Amino acid sequence: MKRLIVFGNLVKDSLDTITRGPIKYHVWMGVLTFIMLVGIYCYSIQFEEGLGATGMTDRVSWGLYISNFTFLVGVAAAAVVLVLPTYLFKDIDFKRAVLIGEGLAVAALLMCLMFIVADMGGPDVLWHVMPGIGVFNFPDSMLTWDIIALNGYLIINISIPFYILFRHYQDKIANPKVYIPGAMISMLWAVGIHLVTAFLYQGLQARPFWNNALLGPRFLASAFAAGPALIILILGIIRAYTPFSLEDTTFKKISLVVTGAAIINLIMLLSELFKEFYLLTHHSESAYYLFFGIGDKKALLPWIWSAISMNVLGTILLTYRKTRNNFKTLFFACSILFIAIWIEKGFGLIIPGFIPGPYGKIAEYTPTGIEIGVTLGIWAMGAFIFTILARVTINIEIGRLRYKKKE
Repeated sequence: MKRLIVFGNLVKDSLDTITRGPIKYHVWMGVLTFIMLVGIYCYSIQFEEGLGATGMTDRVSWGLYISNFTFLVGVAAAAVVLVLPTYLFKDIDFKRAVLIGEGLAVAALLMCLMFIVADMGGPDVLWHVMPGIGVFNFPDSMLTWDIIALNGYLIINISIPFYILFRHYQDKIANPKVYIPGAMISMLWAVGIHLVTAFLYQGLQARPFWNNALLGPRFLASAFAAGPALIILILGIIRAYTPFSLEDTTFKKISLVVTGAAIINLIMLLSELFKEFYLLTHHSESAYYLFFGIGDKKALLPWIWSAISMNVLGTILLTYRKTRNNFKTLFFACSILFIAIWIEKGFGLIIPGFIPGPYGKIAEYTPTGIEIGVTLGIWAMGAFIFTILARVTINIEIGRLRYKKKE
């Protein structure tokens, strides 16, 4: 009964916290709300007209939605970069940022689920994959493994931070025996969610572009580059606009993780390019279309070469200590690296897998305004949820939110 009372007070205090703030905070939330409303409007059109309102066809059946889903799975998995040193090695520098990273994982996972719903056409078809109601196809289907992995990881990343914050709200210390086992599971689960996603593509034999043994490891390398890069940018904003203190060493340690992962990602890219182009076969056509175009079909050229250029530049800036330890160049490098990997794991991976088709036909894909509107709406939703989680977390951690016992 007492815990329910405390929980009720936490909810009340949290609502009070997220509805109050400086003018910049309200403007930010207002902008996100407007973008979400635009996304809802675009989704209503798609819901009425079906997936024909998008740029996807029977030849290119995965587009902007699945591209963002694939990328965001990596962003969610990147929370392990903070969880591992904090809970296993007791690193105080990572401890200040770990709850922010787990909040980002929750927001990213919710966005992943929303992109899946959008790609399926609507929430009314979800019953097809519900155990006992639809046909779950477990354990044969890799899709069911992905559903279990994503929802399991979401539950873990909600429950562990909630327990820690609930204890801190009561001005008590969280018991390591309660949250450490869950943290250990989350580390393995984080690797698993991205590997399972990679296996989804690798298991499609008719798509030779994805039949690559490096796909899983490269998914992880790019995730541990893009995810922590975004965390660095978010922590920079938090340090600049909130009283939540973060030491320079926190940024420097996370940037080392980004640097190592970015270098490994580039090495794997070179390995894939060698495999595709050293001896050209008909299985190389998708890669050839992506990097050089086929005839007058060159829609992806500006995307992939921009991504590679930003990837290389960002990695070079991070490799040199002088530019890595300069916060202006660090934030710039993290920004372009994040954008580069978003392009690389979206337009550079999903779309060319369908081009050319099984019969050699080339049908290019261009997202429609409806798709872009829905996508921006889901990203705004993720930013909205993360802002709420971060604001409550910060206020609890700095001691502003505390349970007041009645005398």
